Amino acid sequence: MSKPESKNNFVAPTFSWRFFHPKFWLTWLLVITLYSLSWLPYKLQLAMGRGIGRLLMSVMKKRKRIATKNIQLCFPDMPQKDVEQLVKVNFENAGIALFESGISWWWPTWRAKPICNVKGTEHIDGALKQGKGVFLLFFHILPLEMMGRVLGENGYPCVGFYRPHNNKLLEWVQYRGRCRSNRYMIGKKDVKGLLKALSNGEITVYLPDHDYGPKRSVFAPFFAVDKAASTTGTEIFASHKNAATIPTKLKRLPDNSGYEIEFLPPLSDYPSKDSLENAQQINKWVEQAVLDNMEQYMWVHRRFKTRPTDDPDSLY
Repeated sequence: MSKPESKNNFVAPTFSWRFFHPKFWLTWLLVITLYSLSWLPYKLQLAMGRGIGRLLMSVMKKRKRIATKNIQLCFPDMPQKDVEQLVKVNFENAGIALFESGISWWWPTWRAKPICNVKGTEHIDGALKQGKGVFLLFFHILPLEMMGRVLGENGYPCVGFYRPHNNKLLEWVQYRGRCRSNRYMIGKKDVKGLLKALSNGEITVYLPDHDYGPKRSVFAPFFAVDKAASTTGTEIFASHKNAATIPTKLKRLPDNSGYEIEFLPPLSDYPSKDSLENAQQINKWVEQAVLDNMEQYMWVHRRFKTRPTDDPDSLY
């Protein structure tokens, strides 16, 4: 067996014969099924995904309630019928996302590249020509698995910052799939690893829009919620002297023709010395990106689960 690839403090997962243990048989069945379905025509997979999404909405009652509550909190003036329609379409997109994992991990370049589009390349090219590392800001949309593939297929292979999967077989499959056209992944606790990647002029990807708990967070406005736990990790990486911080817009295109990443101009006045001001600036970018693609945002995440000590009541 080959020695695991090591990048900084993170050891990439490798294949193990213990994956044939009976406890992994169900995982194998799911992986083989997803792989087989990934070879179906693209638009057929989208249609099947919408159907799966509607099924998920009917059985995942808790997640439906969370998505509904998030939308109501963010948009208190939205009519209830519009909230219900957005939740329905959002779950359809969640179903599609299951198929998109297979597309992202296993489609060959000849099939994937035509549906991988980028805009605003002058912003990322300018930073790379200066020898800078790129601190690329993504946000949690449901077609997220495809976004790394879009980068790689367009000549911008990235280093990802992620949480390893608890299922070791699925982690091996996921890691190999995500690195198909990209560089490598770094475990979410390996802060030094990501800083080193920026020092080396790599393109790195970071997602600052979820609630990561009270540690290294401040409470900043997010849509209509005055106090949303917002990570200060963004400013740590963005303050690296070799980093160009570039926000993005991400979407599956509405005509079902593929996926698009739009690179926005680098942030020139970020970060400041005020963590709350920094969090507000990032949240405003996330708000604009979400408004551009509301149906595909990950509303099922408990974005407001962490509350300030002076307002401990759960919003859920």
